[in-house]
Parts: sequence; C-alpha cells; structure tokens
Amino acid sequence: MSSPITDHTPLSYPPPPSVWRAPSLSTRWWPVFLRNLLVWRKLAIPSLVGNIAEPLMWLVAFGYGMGALVGQITVHGPDGDTQVPYILFLASGSICMSAMNAASFEALYSAFSRMHVQKTWDGIMNAPVGLDDVVLAEMLWAAFKALFTVTAIMGVMLALGISHSPKLLLAWGVLLGVGAMFSSIALIFNALAKGYDFFTYYFTLVLTPMMFLSGIFFPREQLPELVRIASDWLPLTNAVELVRPLFMDRWPEHALRHGAVLCGYTVAAFWLALALTRKRFRG
Repeated sequence: MSSPITDHTPLSYPPPPSVWRAPSLSTRWWPVFLRNLLVWRKLAIPSLVGNIAEPLMWLVAFGYGMGALVGQITVHGPDGDTQVPYILFLASGSICMSAMNAASFEALYSAFSRMHVQKTWDGIMNAPVGLDDVVLAEMLWAAFKALFTVTAIMGVMLALGISHSPKLLLAWGVLLGVGAMFSSIALIFNALAKGYDFFTYYFTLVLTPMMFLSGIFFPREQLPELVRIASDWLPLTNAVELVRPLFMDRWPEHALRHGAVLCGYTVAAFWLALALTRKRFRG
C-alpha cells in the first residue's frame, strides 16, 4: 500500500506592508477625537489654568518689567522700519510659543500615557479604527488644545489692550496650523520614547533653543549672520513671521513662503510620526 505524498514546501506569506506607505485615513478619527474631548472636559479648568499661567507670567514679567526699560523696539517690514512697544513685540511672539508648548505637551505626555501606559490606543483599535486614524486624531486633538490655550491668552491680551487689530482673527487660524505642526513633530518623539524622561531631551535640546532663536524676545537681526540664516528655517520662526505682523495690523511679508514652510513641516512630520508609530506597534 503506497503512502500518501506529503508536501513539505513551507508556506509563504506576503511581506508586511511598508511602514512608509501613504496614510490610510478615514472619518473614524472623529470618535477618537471626541473621546479625548469628553475626558478632558472634566479637567478643562485646571488644564486651562496650567496652560495659560506660565505664558502670562512671561508676558507680565518681560512685557511690562523689561518693556519699561526697553521702551520701543524696531520691527523691519516691507514698508520700512516701525517702532512698536516691546510688550506688543513680545506678545505677538510669545503666543506662538504658547501654541508650540501646549501642542507639544499634549502630543508627548498625554498621548504617551494613552498609547503606552494606559493602553487606550490598544482598546480603541479593537474597534474598527485603524492606527492611522488614531494618530491623526491625536495630532488634531493636540492642535485643538493649543488653539484653546492661545484663544484664552488672546482674550487676556485684548483685555489688556495690547492689540485690537481685526487681523487677529486670521492670526487665530494661523495658530491652529502652528499647533498642528508642533503636535506632528512631537508625535515623532512620542513614537520613539521608552518613558517620560525621554521628553526632557526634546524640550531642552529642541524647543528651548528654538524659543531664543526665533525672534520671540528680541529681533533676529541681532543674531550672528550664520545663526540668523539657520533660524530662517526653524518652524517657530516662520510661525512668528506670520503672526507678528497681524498683531501689528499689517500683512506678513513673504507669507506664501512662511506658510509653505509650515505646511511642509506638518506633512513631513506627520508622515514620519505615523511611520515610526506603525513600526512601534508592529514590533
């Protein structure tokens, strides 16, 4: 009796899709965004106080304290040099810094807690929601938190009479884009982090130097030429160059270039963050 022939050929499986593939997005990011909103709503007041207290202290201490010593400051523009109060110069830059910090904090510490510590992302993905939609929701949620923060700060600035330019409404929209850009950048480090301590490097080595090189506290024309040229391409610099003229009731110079830089950073950073997050969950 002949024995049956057994095929010992190993099974071949298709290779896993590349982590660098195009984002696969859908409207399913909205329930994730809404979930974060409902959770945050219980802590909205403490969160708001924590987010606006520090930038307002910067504004009062430097704007009114140092502003009394500095007085007027020269701002270069397409129509020539303009003298503006130092507090206006500082406020128009520090609100971009506030958007950066608020978006970064949410996309780092809070997103890492949901992703790694609480395993909220794993629970969400048990529903028909993909990882790409979760990352998009986290990016948009951090941008919204940043917008909420700068709206409160802008309200205080209006109450103090720092600026009443009607172009502030446009600046409000630009700041939403600034929040999206910095939340996308922060999600890169969120994907790489093994613990909360890792974020100290990002704040100390990336965000803090950018604060002092982007023209928030003093005009960038005072920087050495090579440093100033390098600072031209920093994301925070381009945000300030768009927002500051709007506070002064002027149109930004080279607005298309600055806007293109912000969009480029946002798209590239989100794609990289998504690829690294896919790699982390695959491993």
